[in-house]
Amino acid sequence: MPHRVAVLALDGLLPFELGIPARIFGRSLDPAPGNKGGKLYEVVTCSVRPPGPVRTDSDYAILVEHGPEALATADTVVIPASYELGPVFEEGRLTEELAAALALVRPGTRMVSICTGSYVLAAAGYLDGRPATTHWSSADHFQRLFPQVRVDPDVLFIDDGDVLTSAGVAAGIDLCLHLVRRDHGSAVANEIARRTVVPPHRDGGQAQYIHRPVPEPQFATTTAARAWALGRLERPILLRDMARQESMSVRTFTRRFREEVGGSPGQWLTRQRVERARHLLESSDLSIDQVARDAGFGTATSLRQHLQAALGVPPTVYRRTFRRASADTP
Repeated sequence: MPHRVAVLALDGLLPFELGIPARIFGRSLDPAPGNKGGKLYEVVTCSVRPPGPVRTDSDYAILVEHGPEALATADTVVIPASYELGPVFEEGRLTEELAAALALVRPGTRMVSICTGSYVLAAAGYLDGRPATTHWSSADHFQRLFPQVRVDPDVLFIDDGDVLTSAGVAAGIDLCLHLVRRDHGSAVANEIARRTVVPPHRDGGQAQYIHRPVPEPQFATTTAARAWALGRLERPILLRDMARQESMSVRTFTRRFREEVGGSPGQWLTRQRVERARHLLESSDLSIDQVARDAGFGTATSLRQHLQAALGVPPTVYRRTFRRASADTP
């Protein structure tokens, strides 16, 4: 059976964020021979009340066809943002209606929030003593309301195993793609990203707020340098060579790069090489030494150090875990 995702629609919801799980999970298809094209996830949207209309933050309501009982059948529960959280947002406590609905969630169910949906997870106790994030504009308030939560206001999303939280809007897409990648590998996640016309991977530790995310008209960018670097990750790439692609000084290029990407060129290169290594470990039988060379790390020792730092596991364990997960996927 497909992995069942229940999306909890609360009054005051943001329609865009409500639709993210259906768009990402609902379009994930099994590439395995014999089951090619079968859905990997089943997505249902439910309310804390019996089926009926749920208010949005816009000038229309959404008709939800499932009540809270859908939460009892979920393998993953996703809680998008809402602008009408009432005592959850003001006092850090659940309403009786919301508490009763969440009580139906089975132990071991994966819990996910998008943007201020994290308030619901925190009020329900899912985030006690754990790292979490939310929209940067609400982070201070969130931390005051829930001092027992270790809030990181700067990242796009946090994966803490069975509980995951994200910042707002686009970060919800990043988190859902991350879950598809975690469940089924990079190839499936990349195909969904391609169909959705979004970047296939933004590291969860990337900054939420970038000073100049969209270049001003006539403003020189670092886009060409990044494309040039992605085409030669297996080779040595020097900062001055990247700057030369944009006809900038190293100092100017580094400043512009940070403004656009939210990190240094070196940090960005490491993330891209880790992602390349992950893809090769998942999809090829190349030796660890060859994966290290093709990803631009040079040696297996360097690859091991970087993968351990980024993912917490060495290459051999990552490959073995991914292939076991793939074999277990129905």
